[in-house]
Amino acid sequence: MNAVLHPLYYAVTWVMVTFHTILGWVLGKNSHESLKWTFSIVLLVVLIRVILIPLFVKQIKSQRAMTALQPHMKEIQKRYKDDRQKQSEEMMKLYKEHKTNPLASCVPLLAQAPIFFALFRVLSGIAHDKSYVPNVLNVKLLATAHAAKFLGAPISDSFLSSHLTSTKIVTAALILFMSATTFSTQRQLMVKGMPKLDSSNNMMAQQQKIMLYVFPLIFAVSGVNFPIGVLIYWSTTNLWTFGQQFYVIKRNPTPGSPAYEELQRKRGLTGTATSVTPEGMTEAEREIEANKSRQRQQPKKRKPRK
Repeated sequence: MNAVLHPLYYAVTWVMVTFHTILGWVLGKNSHESLKWTFSIVLLVVLIRVILIPLFVKQIKSQRAMTALQPHMKEIQKRYKDDRQKQSEEMMKLYKEHKTNPLASCVPLLAQAPIFFALFRVLSGIAHDKSYVPNVLNVKLLATAHAAKFLGAPISDSFLSSHLTSTKIVTAALILFMSATTFSTQRQLMVKGMPKLDSSNNMMAQQQKIMLYVFPLIFAVSGVNFPIGVLIYWSTTNLWTFGQQFYVIKRNPTPGSPAYEELQRKRGLTGTATSVTPEGMTEAEREIEANKSRQRQQPKKRKPRK
């Protein structure tokens, strides 16, 4: 496994060493080593997330399309409730027709997983086994990386591997922060960025609730094994995702979501016959908005007088 993933270990280490060298020009070549290695991890996150922006855009479009297709999906489930095969065929036909994929929303997370694992192995190698560390990290750099600290705790140590109380406190604080930012990011998407769904009979709403509570719990439990550098990496990733998501929700919200309704109110469009929709709307969203517009334009039927 190490032989297969060694190119990835090398790439992650090379990027960190490059950022460490660049920061050395600013902070001093032989000083502030802890700060330089910490910021090298943060800048690694920035680089990865910039590269993943196209995938993030695809993820947003997929989430919106899936939300917009919920009424159609529910109708298919109801119509073919006794025929699972036909239900699956109709679902696939619906996805193909609207050019969406339910797995597309997982792509950014899956794309980051190898980087996350590689960083974990490199930092573990710095702390324990030098065989995992690529030779791009020479003896001098390896020594400074091994000695680098965050708030007084070595960035290559984890909660379980350290016997120092101070390191355990720093690690526990980072685990809590990582879990809290994971929860906040998912809650931001559910509360502001997506239409309200009936969780009692909607599979997507139930999945969102599971992600809201289960993911932070998984990170909290597994975080005791992560080196401090990995906790910094994932916490920075969460902050980036929160900010990126906040921008999208504010500037280009999903039709039907609370953020979209708020934007409509600000533009003075609530209750009007026409609506200006944000750019980047999916085909499914345009269809739903068109139906809503037609319903608003239809005259209301008067009740017959007795």
